[in-house]
Amino acid sequence: MEEYILNDHNKEEFPPAHTAEHLLNQLMMRMFGCERSRNAHIERKKSKISYILDRKPDRKIEKEIERQMNELIEEDMPVTFQFVTRAELEGIMMEAEEDSPESRLSLERLPEDASETIRLVRIGDYDVCPCIGKHVRSTAQIGRFEMLGTNWDEGTRSFRIRFKIVQ
Repeated sequence: MEEYILNDHNKEEFPPAHTAEHLLNQLMMRMFGCERSRNAHIERKKSKISYILDRKPDRKIEKEIERQMNELIEEDMPVTFQFVTRAELEGIMMEAEEDSPESRLSLERLPEDASETIRLVRIGDYDVCPCIGKHVRSTAQIGRFEMLGTNWDEGTRSFRIRFKIVQ
């Protein structure tokens, strides 16, 4: 087995919630055309994550987010890892079909001191993202996604979702 040198990781994630974060990021990108969250606090008991949106989602849309998240979890998609160099990642991004998860990849969010080898986390054909955190092996291991509430900040156009994972 090949040994890869990756960046140090300074936190211990709760794998079900962290994997749900990946799903939620991709879902929000697809629903609203926004970026992945830059402000997430993912914990075992309660998590919060914010997105910059052009409009405040109404309650019907909030319920739809929760419904689609649980549908994605129930699909039991495999969570796999792929190790690539920066050059290989750039090639994957350039060759990606429009609207594929690979077309949404970005090197912009990697730390300046990121290693030459990048670990991509794939969730079925639904999401792919560079990440060194801990994840479940398949989405069915996540549990149930429960939205606890939301907040909207009109000034910053920030939509915060508070959620928990029930196992």
